[in-house]
Order: sequence, then structure tokens, then C-alpha cells
Amino acid sequence: MKVLFLTREYPPTIYGGAGVHVDYLSRELSRLMDVEVRSFGDQDAHLNDHLRVKGYPFAVGTFGRVDKRLAGALDTLETNLASLTDPVDADVVHVHTWYAHFGGILAKILYGIPLVLTTHSLEPLRPWKREQLGRGYDLSSWVERTAIEMADAVIAVSKETREDVLRLFNVDPAKVHVIYNGIDVNEYKPTPEVSALLRYGVDPDRPYVLFVGRITRQKGIIHLVNAIQYIRPDVQVVLCAGAPDTKEIAVEMQAAVDRVRAQGFSNVVWIQEMLSRPDVIQMYSHATVFCCPSIYEPFGIINLEAMACRTAVVASAVGGIKEVVVHGETGLLVPVEQLNVAPFEPVDPDKFSRDLAAAINALLDDPARREAMAEAGQRRAREVFSWASIAQQTKALYESVIGDR
Repeated sequence: MKVLFLTREYPPTIYGGAGVHVDYLSRELSRLMDVEVRSFGDQDAHLNDHLRVKGYPFAVGTFGRVDKRLAGALDTLETNLASLTDPVDADVVHVHTWYAHFGGILAKILYGIPLVLTTHSLEPLRPWKREQLGRGYDLSSWVERTAIEMADAVIAVSKETREDVLRLFNVDPAKVHVIYNGIDVNEYKPTPEVSALLRYGVDPDRPYVLFVGRITRQKGIIHLVNAIQYIRPDVQVVLCAGAPDTKEIAVEMQAAVDRVRAQGFSNVVWIQEMLSRPDVIQMYSHATVFCCPSIYEPFGIINLEAMACRTAVVASAVGGIKEVVVHGETGLLVPVEQLNVAPFEPVDPDKFSRDLAAAINALLDDPARREAMAEAGQRRAREVFSWASIAQQTKALYESVIGDR
């Protein structure tokens, strides 16, 4: 069997959880079958006897006279076309995020192979993307809907995401399968190394609360920054936060950090670049508490990474996070009263920030409880979220859709 992955992200260019997923899943699947990855980028390598990756540079310039936000969406479609300039000889095509869906649609139509789609997030639940794409958001939503509704199988990364797919799209429930994200526990594990902490100005001898993620409304980072004034003042707050979605949210983030610093909270360490994997593992390993304040999260792989590195988690009780973090056992889940229509912003943002801080302080003040949660989280990551198991489930799904054909 051979599978073709179409994706925007693949090493060394990864900026989100979908890229992490594709990286690990492609490698694990290559133990079971031939895998070809076509990505946005300049990659060109045989990573092993059964894993080939080729990049297609993001098409920038063709639509230079068009509004910048629209040009980004159109450039994406052009890159999808470029990814099909090489013939397709796979038995199944598997696409990840709307950025690669158009290529999957065409591969299914032109080569008559089954289309499998993993829903890492859903456009109808991310309306803030209109800030980034303008009416290009309507194009991304159309591409996503078309791909989901014509796919032979849809993989939802959590049970709640499956419910969202069935609620928002016209798709046969029998075609929507739950297969979780995974974690490589041989890589994501505690390390005594602190060189990255020292390089970025984090004191390894003082407790710190950690955030890792992009600067986007989805990740709720502004709510965590606003919570800093309520967190114990002797504790460092380390924000590994880069790649802002828009100039507007970058300005908003800067203003929020400046505001808490002006209030006298000098313990904020803001790292505005995407860290290498070894560096971020160091950050996870030595954090006292990891915080994930997302307002929308189909899965939340960052929580799993923190748990694998033996760190207790405080996270918002939304989406797939509730299936990763076990409240009271591997961390604390913070309820957030949200409008029941996107964009799901908290009804009372200050209360949400205060509740985040209260949960963080509760773990900071109780080392024994925190250590028990860290141990339980690491055990859960090892026992439940193995990439080997996830690859076997994915292989079985491919076999079923190929058999149906």
C-alpha cells in the first residue's frame, strides 16, 4: 500500500499542531507502508526506504495586484496545483488542514483514489480568521466543506470534533472516525538540560508557568497574559509565543504584555520565536505548571507534550482538551462560559483570567498534588497516546476505504 500525504507543514517548517501530527504519523506509517509527503516548502529527501518528502514552494507573486488577504488564499490554491505537477501513484490520498484540501479534491477526481481527511480544526469555528484572510476566509471555508463532504473517510482528532463535523457538515456519520493525536514518549520526556532556559533568560532555580503556542485568538494567550496580575508574583511566566496570525493580534499581544509589565510584573519572559523541539522539551521539563488557555481546541497536542515531559497542566475545559487532560488527575480544567456560537470568546474575559490564575496558584501552592498530577500525566501519555497505535488505526482505515472502492 502507498499513501500520499498533502500538507502545508512538514519539517523543517512547522508552526502548529497539524505539522507535528503529520511529521510523526508519516514516520510511523512508513514502518507499515510506503508514504509520500508533498508539502509547502523546499524539502526533497528520502527519509527512509519507505518515506519520501518533496516540497513545493509557496506560490507568492502571481496575485501580487490583488488585495493581500485574498492573494494569500489564491496563492494557497496555486501551490496545491503545483503539488500535482508530479504524477500520483498512491492508493489513497490523505490531506491535512484546508491549505491542502484542494489538492486532495483534485487527486481524488483525477486519479480515482479514495480521499481521507484529518480535521485538525474547522473553519466555521474559527471566524477570527476573517481578520487574516478577509473574504479569503469564505474561500477556505468552501474548500474545507467541499473536501469534507466528498471525502471517503474523515478523521476527527477527538469525540467532540466528530460531533462538530456531524453538526456542521452534510456527511454520513459512518464516514467520520475518531483517531487521536499521539506523542513520541521516547522524545518527549523529562530532560535535566537547562541550556535553553539560560539562553532565553529563564531562571531554572525559580518556579515558572509555561505557555507554548502561536499568537492567535484560538489559543487564548491574551487571557493568560491578563491573568498574570492574579498569579503569585514570585513566579516567572514564560510565554513561548510567536507567529502571530495578523498584525492586529501582534499589536494586541504586545500591548497586553506591556500593560502587565507596567503594573510591576517584571517576571514575564516572552520568547517571540518558534523554539526547536529540544529547546521546547527543556521548557516543558522544568516548568512548574503548563497552561493552555485555548478558547477553541479540537485536540490540544501541547497539553500532551507537557504531560509526557512530566508537567502538571492547567487548561481550559473546551473541545478535545477534555479528552486529553483528566481533571483532578493529570491537571486542572478551567470552565469557561462561552457564547454557544463561534468565536466562543468568554462571556466574562476577566473572570476567565481570574479562574486560570486561581487554578495555577492552587498547583503552585501544593507541590505534592502537583507532583502526583505530573506523574499521572506522564503515565497517561505513555499508555493512551502511542503513535504506533495511531498508525495501526490509520492503516486499518485506509484498508477499509480502499476495499470499499
